[in-house]
Amino acid sequence: MKYIGAHVSAAGGVDQAPKRAYQIGANAFALFTKNQRQWVAKPLTRKVISDFKANCKRFGFSSDQILPHDSYLINLGSPEEEKLEKSRAAFIDEMERCNQLGLTLLNFHPGSHLKKISEDECLALIAESINLAHQAVPDVVAVIENTAGQGTNLGWKFEHLAQIVDQVEDKARVGICLDTCHTFAAGYDLSSKEACEHTFAEFERIVGFQYLRGMHINDAKIELGSRVDRHQSLGEGNIGWDCFEYIMQDERFNNIPLVLETIDPEIWKDEIAQLRVLSEKE
Repeated sequence: MKYIGAHVSAAGGVDQAPKRAYQIGANAFALFTKNQRQWVAKPLTRKVISDFKANCKRFGFSSDQILPHDSYLINLGSPEEEKLEKSRAAFIDEMERCNQLGLTLLNFHPGSHLKKISEDECLALIAESINLAHQAVPDVVAVIENTAGQGTNLGWKFEHLAQIVDQVEDKARVGICLDTCHTFAAGYDLSSKEACEHTFAEFERIVGFQYLRGMHINDAKIELGSRVDRHQSLGEGNIGWDCFEYIMQDERFNNIPLVLETIDPEIWKDEIAQLRVLSEKE
């Protein structure tokens, strides 16, 4: 079964997100459980928590179809002690919010070394941050998103992801979210079915498909290997439909959230419908 959806707005309360996902024909969705550009948010109320769970049940979403995303401010590999502590506290709070909502996945960008520490030191800090969060909050899986490699962001190489996973103590509670735009920007070609075969074989060899817990389905405005994160509507960028057909036809991408973050929410419903057609193609 293909779980296809989009990153929907949680304006007016997180309990509104399942309804918005249902309205665009999604059977998966992503959301922020708090304002993604602020460090601290009001705690979730008992009513919002119960309404969110009720709406998930009403519209047919289980926790493995939902991929919440943490705040963009968090840097779990920060070389600055104060920022690292603040990031870790915020990440634990995000995990706690997921746990309260009955969600079992939390998607996040791994972190940046800011040219102040080595890549290896930064990756070790990220893994340590995940271990600390696991100790603080039960059940929630830390889902590392690969990055485009802008600036000093790590996680753009499959080897970075493998290095973090290797240092996480509870392997059952760590996973990967592959963003197609980020993957392409990082230099892994996805522009043909042959390219997809090669790239996903590399992922299997270096990381392993058992860790794939979600995907962001985006075309790319930018060139292969540009290390710039610029999403595009499906079929209108440099990746093209072959990649999305490949993913929809391959069983390795079943039963995980496949989430659109393409640039025009007005056509998400059409993009989801098109992906569903590809998934059902003989």
